[in-house]
Amino acid sequence: QVQLVESGGGLVQAGDSLRLSCAASGRTISSYSMAWFRQAPGKEREFVAAISPGGVRTNYADSVKGRFTISRDNAKNAVYLQMASLKPEDTAVYFCAARPGANIRGGYDYWGQGTQVTVSS
Repeated sequence: QVQLVESGGGLVQAGDSLRLSCAASGRTISSYSMAWFRQAPGKEREFVAAISPGGVRTNYADSVKGRFTISRDNAKNAVYLQMASLKPEDTAVYFCAARPGANIRGGYDYWGQGTQVTVSS
């Protein structure tokens, strides 16, 4: 079973950039699809971005496309979310998730504890 720990969240102003990190332990994630989700208070958890095991294929929610970049470093057993041009509506708790296999659009089995991102106007 893989454990995921997010970090890098914080309070920033609109237009700023921020990089979130997800450190995996327990087993290698080199064969796992990885993704980021987010959840704002009173709202459902929503998909943000996903990446295939080899890092070649990616998928983004329309709301973040062109602003966010998901990447991974399998040698470090880590996944990242580079966020640029942040908007107040990006404010949420961001979660890292993992799924065995290459189907990045499937359901995710393992989740981190989340890291808070707050964007002020």
